[in-house]
Amino acid sequence: MFRRKGGTLEFLLAHPGGPFFARKDEGAWTIPKGEAAPDEDLLTRAQIEFEEELGIQPHGNWIELGSIKQKGGKTVHAWAFEGDLPDSFELKSNTFEMEWPPRSGQLKQFPEIDRAEFFVEEVARRKINPAQTILLDRLADVLNP
Repeated sequence: MFRRKGGTLEFLLAHPGGPFFARKDEGAWTIPKGEAAPDEDLLTRAQIEFEEELGIQPHGNWIELGSIKQKGGKTVHAWAFEGDLPDSFELKSNTFEMEWPPRSGQLKQFPEIDRAEFFVEEVARRKINPAQTILLDRLADVLNP
Protein backbone atom coordinates (compact mmCIF):
# COMPACT_ATOMS: atom_id res chain seq x y z
CA MET A 1 0.00 0.00 0.00
CA PHE A 2 1.22 3.48 -0.73
CA ARG A 3 -0.25 6.93 -0.26
CA ARG A 4 0.51 10.47 -1.33
CA LYS A 5 0.49 12.99 1.46
CA GLY A 6 1.19 16.62 0.69
CA GLY A 7 2.83 15.67 -2.59
CA THR A 8 5.10 13.14 -0.86
CA LEU A 9 5.00 9.42 -1.59
CA GLU A 10 4.77 7.16 1.47
CA PHE A 11 5.02 3.36 1.65
CA LEU A 12 3.29 1.09 4.16
CA LEU A 13 5.72 -1.37 5.71
CA ALA A 14 5.17 -4.11 8.25
CA HIS A 15 7.50 -5.09 11.09
CA PRO A 16 7.74 -8.86 11.66
CA GLY A 17 6.59 -10.06 15.05
CA GLY A 18 8.28 -12.55 17.32
CA PRO A 19 11.45 -12.58 19.35
CA PHE A 20 13.94 -12.67 16.45
CA PHE A 21 12.82 -9.24 15.19
CA ALA A 22 11.92 -7.60 18.52
CA ARG A 23 15.05 -5.42 18.60
CA LYS A 24 15.61 -5.12 14.85
CA ASP A 25 14.57 -2.05 12.93
CA GLU A 26 16.52 -0.89 9.89
CA GLY A 27 16.57 -3.59 7.23
CA ALA A 28 13.96 -5.68 9.06
CA TRP A 29 10.67 -4.20 7.83
CA THR A 30 8.87 -5.79 4.89
CA ILE A 31 5.90 -5.54 2.60
CA PRO A 32 2.99 -7.68 3.84
CA LYS A 33 3.55 -11.07 2.24
CA GLY A 34 3.06 -14.79 2.59
CA GLU A 35 3.47 -18.10 0.87
CA ALA A 36 1.31 -19.23 -2.05
CA ALA A 37 0.27 -22.81 -2.70
CA PRO A 38 1.24 -24.37 -6.03
CA ASP A 39 -1.05 -23.12 -8.82
CA GLU A 40 -2.63 -20.51 -6.51
CA ASP A 41 -3.40 -17.12 -8.07
CA LEU A 42 -0.60 -14.91 -6.77
CA LEU A 43 -2.56 -11.64 -6.67
CA THR A 44 -5.38 -13.30 -4.75
CA ARG A 45 -2.84 -14.73 -2.27
CA ALA A 46 -1.23 -11.28 -1.88
CA GLN A 47 -4.62 -9.75 -1.07
CA ILE A 48 -5.38 -12.50 1.46
CA GLU A 49 -1.99 -12.11 3.13
CA PHE A 50 -2.42 -8.34 3.39
CA GLU A 51 -5.72 -8.83 5.20
CA GLU A 52 -4.37 -11.62 7.45
CA GLU A 53 -1.33 -9.61 8.47
CA LEU A 54 -2.95 -6.19 8.95
CA GLY A 55 -6.60 -6.92 9.64
CA ILE A 56 -8.01 -4.78 6.82
CA GLN A 57 -9.19 -5.80 3.39
CA PRO A 58 -7.16 -4.19 0.62
CA HIS A 59 -8.84 -2.71 -2.44
CA GLY A 60 -7.79 -0.49 -5.24
CA ASN A 61 -6.18 -0.52 -8.64
CA TRP A 62 -3.41 -3.09 -8.48
CA ILE A 63 0.02 -2.31 -9.92
CA GLU A 64 2.12 -5.38 -10.64
CA LEU A 65 5.71 -4.94 -9.43
CA GLY A 66 7.07 -8.30 -10.56
CA SER A 67 9.12 -10.61 -8.39
CA ILE A 68 12.40 -10.53 -6.48
CA LYS A 69 14.52 -13.17 -4.80
CA GLN A 70 15.48 -12.53 -1.19
CA LYS A 71 18.84 -13.41 0.37
CA GLY A 72 17.48 -16.67 1.82
CA GLY A 73 16.21 -17.75 -1.59
CA LYS A 74 12.53 -16.92 -1.10
CA THR A 75 10.84 -15.45 -4.19
CA VAL A 76 8.47 -12.58 -3.48
CA HIS A 77 5.82 -11.54 -6.02
CA ALA A 78 4.52 -8.04 -5.33
CA TRP A 79 1.69 -5.67 -6.21
CA ALA A 80 0.97 -2.18 -4.99
CA PHE A 81 -2.19 -0.15 -4.58
CA GLU A 82 -2.94 3.35 -3.41
CA GLY A 83 -4.80 3.62 -0.14
CA ASP A 84 -4.66 4.64 3.47
CA LEU A 85 -5.27 3.08 6.83
CA PRO A 86 -8.59 4.03 8.37
CA ASP A 87 -8.49 6.49 11.28
CA SER A 88 -9.72 3.66 13.49
CA PHE A 89 -6.94 1.30 12.32
CA GLU A 90 -5.88 -1.25 14.88
CA LEU A 91 -3.40 -3.90 13.74
CA LYS A 92 -4.93 -7.39 13.79
CA SER A 93 -2.35 -9.92 12.61
CA ASN A 94 -2.43 -13.69 12.42
CA THR A 95 -0.20 -15.40 14.94
CA PHE A 96 2.38 -18.16 14.79
CA GLU A 97 3.60 -20.55 17.44
CA MET A 98 7.20 -21.37 18.26
CA GLU A 99 9.26 -22.74 21.09
CA TRP A 100 10.42 -19.81 23.19
CA PRO A 101 12.83 -19.49 24.85
CA PRO A 102 14.82 -21.92 22.69
CA ARG A 103 15.07 -25.47 24.04
CA SER A 104 12.63 -24.60 26.86
CA GLY A 105 9.88 -26.91 25.67
CA GLN A 106 7.45 -23.99 25.99
CA LEU A 107 5.38 -23.00 22.97
CA LYS A 108 4.40 -19.33 22.71
CA GLN A 109 2.19 -17.40 20.30
CA PHE A 110 3.51 -14.34 18.49
CA PRO A 111 1.88 -12.00 15.94
CA GLU A 112 3.17 -12.36 12.36
CA ILE A 113 3.31 -8.55 12.25
CA ASP A 114 3.68 -6.37 15.34
CA ARG A 115 3.64 -2.92 13.71
CA ALA A 116 2.63 -1.31 10.44
CA GLU A 117 3.54 2.25 9.49
CA PHE A 118 3.81 4.55 6.52
CA PHE A 119 7.27 5.88 5.78
CA VAL A 120 8.51 8.50 3.34
CA GLU A 121 10.70 6.98 0.63
CA GLU A 122 14.05 7.90 2.19
CA VAL A 123 13.13 6.26 5.51
CA ALA A 124 11.39 3.29 3.86
CA ARG A 125 14.61 2.50 2.00
CA ARG A 126 16.49 2.19 5.31
CA LYS A 127 13.76 0.22 7.07
CA ILE A 128 12.84 -2.34 4.37
CA ASN A 129 14.55 -5.68 3.86
CA PRO A 130 17.39 -4.74 1.46
CA ALA A 131 16.25 -7.28 -1.16
CA GLN A 132 12.87 -5.51 -1.35
CA THR A 133 14.19 -2.01 -2.13
CA ILE A 134 13.88 -2.80 -5.83
CA LEU A 135 10.10 -3.00 -5.30
CA LEU A 136 10.17 0.62 -4.07
CA ASP A 137 12.19 1.54 -7.19
CA ARG A 138 9.69 -0.19 -9.49
CA LEU A 139 6.72 1.52 -7.87
CA ALA A 140 8.39 4.92 -7.95
CA ASP A 141 9.17 4.38 -11.67
CA VAL A 142 5.52 3.60 -12.40
CA LEU A 143 4.21 6.57 -10.41
CA ASN A 144 6.84 9.07 -11.62
CA PRO A 145 7.62 8.10 -15.23
